[in-house]
Amino acid sequence: MEQTPLTSRQWTRKEYDRLGELGLFAHEPLELIGGQLIVAEPKGPYHSSGVGSVADVVQKALPPGWVVRCQDAIALDDESEPEPDIAVVPGTHRDYVTEHPRAPALVVEVADSSLAFDRRRKGSLYARGGVQDYWIVNLVDRVLEVYRDPVPDAAA
Repeated sequence: MEQTPLTSRQWTRKEYDRLGELGLFAHEPLELIGGQLIVAEPKGPYHSSGVGSVADVVQKALPPGWVVRCQDAIALDDESEPEPDIAVVPGTHRDYVTEHPRAPALVVEVADSSLAFDRRRKGSLYARGGVQDYWIVNLVDRVLEVYRDPVPDAAA
């Protein structure tokens, strides 16, 4: 008996958003990364505390006309809608009532169990999406990793 090779289905951001509107993902914390549905890691208290602390510091440093979004989606490209821990975007929250922001000035991931994924896969994703500043608050080694003018990794 001949077996057919398995293939994965690539999702578009438009399809992903529509399925979310229909409530298909109501109980599953998902992100669309490069056309694939990725289950988000559970957020422990150390991670949550880190996200809140970073958001507070970044918000205080911003001039008027910028907003910090925490764990909210960004419309990076046609096949990716990640939910970074922190995204700094121009405007106000009201500017994003009908669609997610497309061009964050800064993206920050707070990483412990997701450190390798955040470095390689998300780092490449944000580079491909034109994010000029990508930071990782590395909770494992207790350091801040700063990536500027990143280059996408074709293997990621």
